[in-house]
Amino acid sequence: GGMAALLLLLLLAAAGAGPGRADAERERRDALQEELLLSPLPTGDVAATFQFRTRWDADLQRGSVSHYRLFPKALGRLVAALGVRELHLALTQGFWRTRYWGQPPLQAPAGAELWVWFQPTVTDVDKAWKELSNILSGIFCASLNFIDSTNTVIPTASFKPLGLANGTDHHLLRYAVLPREVVCTENLTPWKKLLPCGSKAGLAVLLKAERLFHSSYHSQAVHIRPICRDASCLAVSWELRQTLTVVFDFFSSGQGKKDWSLFKMFSRTLTDSCPLASQSKVYVDISPKNKEKELLEVSPAPTSVHEAVVQGDKKTYAVYDLLSPSLFNTSRSLNVQLKWKRPQDSSEMPIPTLHAQRYVGGYGLQTGEICTLIYNTHPYRAFPVILLETVPWYLRLYVHTLTIITKGKENKPSYIHYQPAQDRRRPHLLEMLIQLPANSVTKITIQFERALLKWTEYPPDPNHGFYVGSSVLSALVPSVTAMKDMDVEQSPLFTSLFPSSDGSSYFVRLYTEPLLVNLPTPDFSMPYNVICLTCTVVAVCYGSFYNLLTRTFHVEEPSRGGLAKRLANVIRKFRGVPPL
Repeated sequence: GGMAALLLLLLLAAAGAGPGRADAERERRDALQEELLLSPLPTGDVAATFQFRTRWDADLQRGSVSHYRLFPKALGRLVAALGVRELHLALTQGFWRTRYWGQPPLQAPAGAELWVWFQPTVTDVDKAWKELSNILSGIFCASLNFIDSTNTVIPTASFKPLGLANGTDHHLLRYAVLPREVVCTENLTPWKKLLPCGSKAGLAVLLKAERLFHSSYHSQAVHIRPICRDASCLAVSWELRQTLTVVFDFFSSGQGKKDWSLFKMFSRTLTDSCPLASQSKVYVDISPKNKEKELLEVSPAPTSVHEAVVQGDKKTYAVYDLLSPSLFNTSRSLNVQLKWKRPQDSSEMPIPTLHAQRYVGGYGLQTGEICTLIYNTHPYRAFPVILLETVPWYLRLYVHTLTIITKGKENKPSYIHYQPAQDRRRPHLLEMLIQLPANSVTKITIQFERALLKWTEYPPDPNHGFYVGSSVLSALVPSVTAMKDMDVEQSPLFTSLFPSSDGSSYFVRLYTEPLLVNLPTPDFSMPYNVICLTCTVVAVCYGSFYNLLTRTFHVEEPSRGGLAKRLANVIRKFRGVPPL
């Protein structure tokens, strides 16, 4: 009885409003917002962008946080231990075709991309960077451990912090791309496990691997940054955004070109929201796609319709609020369907204001040329763009051959930063600020020479070629449509990742195609051929010669017949015939 009374007292003390409970309440100030944006693309494909935003009112840098509720503990402890101020990781399969699909909500280069800002308190940034890439490699089951000094650069003008920043000392920034990285289900599974509801409830139910990877483009990303806790910005909150973008091509999968539904895309429908989410919405872009300005038809009827200017274009969104009680009244599941009234004419396809392409020129295996074409299709506004080029050390750039031509005239960059490569130690880094005149094409060319590698430095499939990472274009693009003050609560979440400086322009970061360059490759089958030929010659010549030297010859007396003759005589004797 005494033990029971003591236990009851302890339970009452634990349940009382003590300092421990106050700490728990304080640590619980976190919120999860989830959204799915469905965008019909001009070509008839459909882009689905998932975004899960976890905001936590806690100071991770002090290391005093011990209780994690929504924020993943693996990432929280990583940020605290290594002094990370901002972290952006993207794993992408495929290439976003900006010219045909328009500006993406969040673009990433093919392969794996990692860029990180460290705190000023970090003394050895290179050591922290190496440790960070190894830990992330383990968390996401990716080959990020191959990031080393040969593919890491320190940009001076690109990749400014997206969150709060006291200063922008670029020596605290590291950027690396692995264009050869292949993304598959082993990378998606740990990404899903970081979600507060996993893939058991809410929008994450749609994340079925066999459907996501049966697509033209797949990109998953993790963004961690510090943000203001409130308008006064006296305290810091931490924000984690997990984004996933997929482009489905229904024409190639034989399901008809235009009409689509959630079930057609994901083989599943939505039944509820994540219980931990404070906001759970599905946005469908029903903006007019033809001259008649007719909105696209979606069913069932949306909860509300929201208009916003996103990336310089006026968009109309049908919004389905999964937390609205009326949404699941009529049916147990939500299967959003869209039907096109008439097919879109290819001549009506909108051309993005800024897009680019890149290719390798030249012939032979000694010299070559990297060509980049940047298009500004704005009818009357010129604007500057920052171009970042990272080229591996085994392509020896000749900087004196750099030419920038716009409308037949030389275009001198207003800022240029070049860091030459060191063999087997660091890549080339070229950054330029180029002014793009209105309605123009700017061609940038630079010549290079291919280096000869040591025979141990070639990959197992050297004739496949060597990858050169994508160029990065960063620009404030002038808006064609006047941008009004948006209702941030109603607009899709991705609009708040890149804050706009003013209403007349919006920030865009674009990536060109990665390049595949052939290097002079030795014939690795030659040693095998030599070994086979040598062994054959030795076996035939030496074997015959040795046989002649060691053989002994004997004169054989004529015998009375062999076994066959004796056998024949026995048979003849039985038949009564005289022997042979």
